[in-house]
Amino acid sequence: MAPGEPLLEVRDLVKHYPLTQGVLIKKQVGAVKAVDGVSFDLQQGETLGIVGESGCGKSTVARMLVGLERPTDGHIRYRGEDITRLSGRAMKAVRRNIQMVFQDPYTSLNPRMTVGDIIGEPFEIHPEVAPKGDRRRRVQELLEVVGLNPEFINRYPHQFSGGQRQRIGIARGLALRPEIIVADEPVSALDVSVQAQVVNLLARLQADFGLSYVFIAHDLSVVRHLSDRVAVMYLGRIAEIGTGEQIYDHPTHPYTQALLSAVPVPDPGARAHRAGASAGEGRGRILLSGDVPSPADPPSGCHFRTRCWKAQELCARVEPPLAVPTAFRDATGPARHASACHFAEERRVVPSE
Repeated sequence: MAPGEPLLEVRDLVKHYPLTQGVLIKKQVGAVKAVDGVSFDLQQGETLGIVGESGCGKSTVARMLVGLERPTDGHIRYRGEDITRLSGRAMKAVRRNIQMVFQDPYTSLNPRMTVGDIIGEPFEIHPEVAPKGDRRRRVQELLEVVGLNPEFINRYPHQFSGGQRQRIGIARGLALRPEIIVADEPVSALDVSVQAQVVNLLARLQADFGLSYVFIAHDLSVVRHLSDRVAVMYLGRIAEIGTGEQIYDHPTHPYTQALLSAVPVPDPGARAHRAGASAGEGRGRILLSGDVPSPADPPSGCHFRTRCWKAQELCARVEPPLAVPTAFRDATGPARHASACHFAEERRVVPSE
């Protein structure tokens, strides 16, 4: 990997699921466009947060990154190598370096296996990582690293709380010493107090082991705490991407502005001090009209235009590129980041307390 080259490059990633009709003879009549042209980079030691509503395609992106789903089109490059079409031994070697932590700690752990077997299973698949006689010690070390008692090695998942189960899932993800961990909403099924503990654990592990994260969530506050950069997805596409400060304090895409306007604040009166425009020049909460369109029949042009107060005829004809908007190209301020909107405008907000 050349100096300055991203650890992971994703270019024009597409995943369409076919829609068929017929019983004996099936005929494709359409496709669900779960991911529709997603591009981003991940630097070494960086955390990229991906946020969006349920159904926007963020979990499908995660599954493609680790090889659980094969892309319809596009490319994923790890250390400069295109891994999109790899299989067999070649993909097995890549998977050792790109591991996943799943959303639900209750269904992602086999209830018939002990904790020691669950965490040690990667060593069975990659025996070169740990000699057979050393695996028990390695598993106990991993339990200790994630904050669990090493003596729990012979217990079963049902004997642990949700937060403890997720720690077990994280330990399993660390077993092969990966460079990248794809965390698919790892705290969404946990209580708020436990969420903070798991997020702090992930931050500590990143510092200790030099990990890079793709952190997927729908909770904007969780993503802000952990992420260096944030990508906002809507209906299979990235609407806006930038640093945490750019996205949270200087959003330019209408969808991002609407999401942030809905974030609860400790003092509701403080919302009046947030600057920005909704459907006009008003301040405060932005209420979107209509429902999210079906990914089987997304709108032409900009996917967000059917709910956007800025939409014009151009938005229906031309898909806006994910690029620095024209209004900010010659500027040097914090709002100079990529946004997929023809009429992007900065909406300043005060940082969350």
